[in-house]
Amino acid sequence: MTTPQTPINSGFTAWSTTSHVIKGIDLVGKVAIVTGGYSGLGREAARTFLSAGARVIVPARDVERARKALDGLPGVEIEEMDLLDPASIDAFAKRFLDSGLPLDMLVNSAGIMALPERTLDARGYELQFATNHLGHFQLTARLWPALKATPGARVVSVSSMGHRFSPVIFDDLTFENRPYEPWSGYGQSKTANILFAVELDARGQTDDVRAFSLHPGGIPGTGLEKHVPRADLIAAGVIDENGVPQINPAKDLKSFPQGAATHVWCATSPQLDGKGGVFCVDSEIAPLMDAAPENFSMAESQSGHRDNGVAPYAVDREAAKRLWEVSEQLTGVQFAI
Repeated sequence: MTTPQTPINSGFTAWSTTSHVIKGIDLVGKVAIVTGGYSGLGREAARTFLSAGARVIVPARDVERARKALDGLPGVEIEEMDLLDPASIDAFAKRFLDSGLPLDMLVNSAGIMALPERTLDARGYELQFATNHLGHFQLTARLWPALKATPGARVVSVSSMGHRFSPVIFDDLTFENRPYEPWSGYGQSKTANILFAVELDARGQTDDVRAFSLHPGGIPGTGLEKHVPRADLIAAGVIDENGVPQINPAKDLKSFPQGAATHVWCATSPQLDGKGGVFCVDSEIAPLMDAAPENFSMAESQSGHRDNGVAPYAVDREAAKRLWEVSEQLTGVQFAI
């Protein structure tokens, strides 16, 4: 059984920017937490929330680096947190809960991509899965009391069309019994982001909390591509021979404001009131693919394969439930739902 993926004709496109989707939306009195909010798309989302009047908190492993990166955004608050350190996540969440603030928007935007070698965290979990999914699972669980106490709260998981590289391989999450492949590792972590939103939305609706996942587009220059060989980026059309980023929304190659538009839309748009558990692209609910993709390539992911559909395995309810249970086991954390 899959979640409904029915486009709503939002009126936005791949060319729409954060300024377009935030127009007319007042966030005064609202509070947002944005992981990865000191660089790339997360920073653009944080900037947009601030521009609409929100109070924005950015957790960061390297606080000094975050301060320098956010120097041009007066009012943003920076807190220490490391997504790979469960104690650090818990400490950040406790500080936030102790503040008594509401939490209207939690945007889980931090991530890593295509690590060239199999790497494990301190607990023995594959690093992309641990960072992109497990850290955010624990963070969201710890912040749940604030989310459910805030009417209409939303949780936004930044996934990718790269989910088409791989479903979640439940029998071998850490590549112990299969060859490690960078894009497969990334793909299963991005599928996990989507499945997490599916199950979180199903469980959170009774507390008036909705969850969404999204593909922002291929965004040259975020730093996410640092492990991808230069030749591959050129072949995929992400940069030219001189290393100049190529921006062409028709091919899913976007600027930061275009890429973060779907973050902001999912977190704030009244068009999504009463909806949730869906994967979004170009500030629109994506359609469901007829079948799982075959032989999805890095070139398609990076250069803008314009089939905007989501793979059925990424929105499968049974897989979402299984991932939830596995995530609870791996983190030792349960939601108070």
